Amino acid sequence: MTKQGSERVSFSMEAMTRHAEPIELAPADSAREDDERRWLEVFSAIADGRVRALDALYDLAAVDVYRLALWRTGSIQDAEDVVHDVFVKVAECSLELTSVRRPKRWLLTVAHRRAIDVIRRRQRRRTEAIDDVPYLEAAVDDPERAADAAQVSRMVGSLPATQREVVLLRHFGDCSFREIGRITGVPTFTAASRHRLAVATLRRMLE
Repeated sequence: MTKQGSERVSFSMEAMTRHAEPIELAPADSAREDDERRWLEVFSAIADGRVRALDALYDLAAVDVYRLALWRTGSIQDAEDVVHDVFVKVAECSLELTSVRRPKRWLLTVAHRRAIDVIRRRQRRRTEAIDDVPYLEAAVDDPERAADAAQVSRMVGSLPATQREVVLLRHFGDCSFREIGRITGVPTFTAASRHRLAVATLRRMLE
């Protein structure tokens, strides 16, 4: 895993906990359309057999895949294994990528499934203590914000894995509840309910 791939997301707990009820955001504007177009171009290039396109996909997606895997498994090593498995999957089924209409959602779905597989095959291997898995880090070099981030990271770590990944996809992945449901294989209502429970729990901890 490269240094870039191990970067953590910055956070705003005020934004995450401002509303008790989940709010469905409207689809993003042209910026999101440009992002989706870029994903489609990269997938098409991989399907055409252009090897360098795999590097482009890694630069585009590795951090998001790693974050989702980390928040789902709670293990740095497992998250790195998921990233490896996901890109092996892409290389193995490159010819099928031309039929993928939502590349980012498809890739995150693969990451979610691989994370579940990793958890299932995990035996007695020791996982990192919660303090060693920084789900969130401050975006600036500020000791006070770094301490706040560490505290919130521990709070996030206490959530069930299914709730953690919904929070990640909602607030850092810019996914709607419908998209989250399709990525994680649950009904939209279930995705929204998990988000509501996670936010309520975090609010109680903060209070």
